Amino acid sequence: MATVEDGAARRVLVTGLSTYWGGRLAAALESNPDIEVIIGVDSSEPTRELERTEYVKVGAQHGLIEKIVNAARIDTVVDTRLVVDSVRGPAGTRPKSVHENNVIGTLNILAACSATDSPVRRLVFKSSAHWYGCAQDDPAYFTESMNRKHPPQTAIERDLVEAEAAVDDFRQRRPDVTVSVLRFANVLGTEVDSSHVHLFSLPLVPMVLGFDPRYQFVDEVDVVHALEHVTIRDLPGVFNVAGDGVLTLTETISLLGKHPAPVIPPWGTGIAAAAYRRFGLNIPDEMISQLRFGRGIDNRLFKSTGFHYRNTSRETVIHLRERLRLNHVAAGVVNPYRYEPEVEEFLRHSPHVIREPSKDVGREDAAMFDPSPPVGE
Repeated sequence: MATVEDGAARRVLVTGLSTYWGGRLAAALESNPDIEVIIGVDSSEPTRELERTEYVKVGAQHGLIEKIVNAARIDTVVDTRLVVDSVRGPAGTRPKSVHENNVIGTLNILAACSATDSPVRRLVFKSSAHWYGCAQDDPAYFTESMNRKHPPQTAIERDLVEAEAAVDDFRQRRPDVTVSVLRFANVLGTEVDSSHVHLFSLPLVPMVLGFDPRYQFVDEVDVVHALEHVTIRDLPGVFNVAGDGVLTLTETISLLGKHPAPVIPPWGTGIAAAAYRRFGLNIPDEMISQLRFGRGIDNRLFKSTGFHYRNTSRETVIHLRERLRLNHVAAGVVNPYRYEPEVEEFLRHSPHVIREPSKDVGREDAAMFDPSPPVGE
């Protein structure tokens, strides 16, 4: 169990609690006894069962979030809301809603933490390696000190550039706040849903004719571990997060036990991808360039902070192979968690519930967001 550094996170706000990453991170933080309070905010209800995390239903309105931050004396804000997959993102496939979530939402979160008397002393921002883009003349590996070589080519890339620019502006205006930005490589895992997972689940994996790009992956377990790592430590800066090792796309397909299908033309690739969408093959715009040129990011800076990856890129692909192999067995077995406010209210406030001290942490803090007294009082 990692311990919280002196002066580090004790009272944490997780934005995007209903997202896959927000829920996973909150669950991980709950197991750390040094974290006193965990509050999650989102406009949608949680999708993962949580014990200590207090859920407040609110969107990205900076006024309301600022009230929560000040009332609970939040010292650390972890922003997990960013949509980096335009096809399978939680904000839907509408470009306007994705842009509002990624850019307008980020500006509102930052505004809620910007007051000079704000208790926030740490901001963690979950970003993506899509920030670098993919181009033919890219370096073998992007380091954190490098800028992208070309203007953003897709809506997701533009959102990432704008959102990170806003975070950097916040960092300059609030030098007393430790700002950590994590740029993740393509994520694979046993539960995460992404366009790459969908692509690799096909028996014949489409490729761009004449191209065999480089790929790096990061396991979903390492994503959660990385977010937790920066939450409980004082680590300012931008960090690339990717499993060790690089694979070509054909190597990846072979490890998955699939077969390559070089059916995407090297010219007019975007038009071809749009045509494939009519047949149910959704290749997002931000993936098209990667299927041609690939991308490499240097992960050494993050490892120098003491972070240890549990899985290499190769091991991450092998784990996905096992998931795909078992998918047909597990079909229909999973019973997804459904948030029930009435049950949560009973468990939190009923005088008939026998409470263990270790599971009652943060209950006092919940009272400040619940104007009604507990049942029976």
